[in-house]
Amino acid sequence: MKILICDDEELIRNVIKEYCALEKYEVVEAENGKEAILKMDKDIDLIIMDIMMPEMDGFSAYKKIRESYNTPAIMLSARGEEYDKLLGFELGIDDYVTKPFSPKELIARIKAITKRNKQNEDKFIYQNLAIDYLGHVVYINDQKLPLTPKEYELLVYFVKNKNIALTREQLLSNVWGYDFFGDDRTIDTHVKMLRNNLKEYRDLITTVRSVGYKFEIEEK
Repeated sequence: MKILICDDEELIRNVIKEYCALEKYEVVEAENGKEAILKMDKDIDLIIMDIMMPEMDGFSAYKKIRESYNTPAIMLSARGEEYDKLLGFELGIDDYVTKPFSPKELIARIKAITKRNKQNEDKFIYQNLAIDYLGHVVYINDQKLPLTPKEYELLVYFVKNKNIALTREQLLSNVWGYDFFGDDRTIDTHVKMLRNNLKEYRDLITTVRSVGYKFEIEEK
């Protein structure tokens, strides 16, 4: 597992890094929010980020990261104010730890988030829409949908990046591959067919003007 640790205090980064090493976690370090954004990539599985930092605070940085990634996050703060926690949860963070904290407790929280996410890896369920990732099958009201392999891959990519506006270029490169010789009409045609197959859930795939598409659902 790869973890991005973002804190302006080197001592805290070193302590977290030491305990992560004991668990065989790979670590990427950043001293502030701007650096965290630059070092963020799709291979990072979890973010541990301080709130109060120079140049860019943790909330602003994570909000920016969420525009491109759905990576889970734990926020660190010297303040235990309810407002900070509520704001963080509204941004989509998974947990909140108040400084000073026990490194062992932090590792336990990391494991809890990892376990929770792993349980969701084999399937996706939203109301009566279900995706069986192992069987490569999609159901609505327990009825199997007649999706083509490419429609299935497109839907899975949308779901894995839910609530993120995805450009047509991103969809082409990640679903079709960089060696695909096509144009935007390929995406639009497949999205239209996928929407038709999703029936009452067709509106979950929204068009983002001048950008592309978004799979939009309310997250609890």
